[in-house]
Amino acid sequence: MKILSGNSNRPLAEAIGQYLDTPLTRAAIRRFSDMEVFVEILENVRGEDVFVVQSTSFPANDNLMELLVTIDALRRGSAQRITAVIPYFGYARQDRKTGPRTPISAKLVANLITTAGVDRVLTMDLHAGQIQGFFDIPTDNLIAAPVFLKDMEAARAQNGDELVIVSPDVGGVVRARAIASRLGADLAIIDKRREKAGDSEVMNIIGEISGRRCILVDDIVDSAGTLCNAADALMQKGALAVEAYTTHGVLSGGAVARVTGSPLQSLVTTDSIEATEAMLAAPNMRQLPIAPLLAEAILRIAENRSVSSLFV
Repeated sequence: MKILSGNSNRPLAEAIGQYLDTPLTRAAIRRFSDMEVFVEILENVRGEDVFVVQSTSFPANDNLMELLVTIDALRRGSAQRITAVIPYFGYARQDRKTGPRTPISAKLVANLITTAGVDRVLTMDLHAGQIQGFFDIPTDNLIAAPVFLKDMEAARAQNGDELVIVSPDVGGVVRARAIASRLGADLAIIDKRREKAGDSEVMNIIGEISGRRCILVDDIVDSAGTLCNAADALMQKGALAVEAYTTHGVLSGGAVARVTGSPLQSLVTTDSIEATEAMLAAPNMRQLPIAPLLAEAILRIAENRSVSSLFV
């Protein structure tokens, strides 16, 4: 088994390698003067089981192209099996036609990765579960819930407050309900109307949240407008405090400043996307490591064991 890291999130790849006691495979991944990607694998990979760790986060197109070229280099180097480990799968929000003459970019990206020569994909908390079906190869979609649950239980033991898990929209109810069930907590739902991408208006809160600690659960935080609006609405309705847990901290534009100035007591993400300096400096933001979870899944894939049993 070999683990190779792209440039999108090398600290995560190093943590995975350290957990598995497997040093990262040496490779030169650089740019030509016109920013074309060049990849050279500096170790023999013939007949090897290779895992390429690369989130397709900002800059999404550069990181995606880097992943594709790396896969091609490994295929031409006669690797026996190539698994693309994509902690954050970019373009996942474009999973359906939202209007006439619009693309389904998630399917296009899945086709590109498959055509490049990958044998299987390992990812985490896809924006829509059906994206697994966009790939014509085996795809394992891990969930970050076990990582979040440990942190939530520790916080509850410390604060002793009554919790309510809140879904910031109807689409995230299944995710929020699963966590609420594991915690033995109640569920609330925010009904909102989105006028345009990146902007949302809270319309109504379904559930009893007055005098209780609210935990918002989502898969992606991008502009943070939805979460901050939801936090405002919850506090206005009498919530004791509001926290948020999201798997992927995209945090584009002024998202960090927006979160810092919001009623959110804390925003917790995983390190599927490497934290920016602004996020590291924010007093109410932190990351939880997912390297142990990814490493266990990688080990099970390498040994042809069940991955789903990780979540039983």
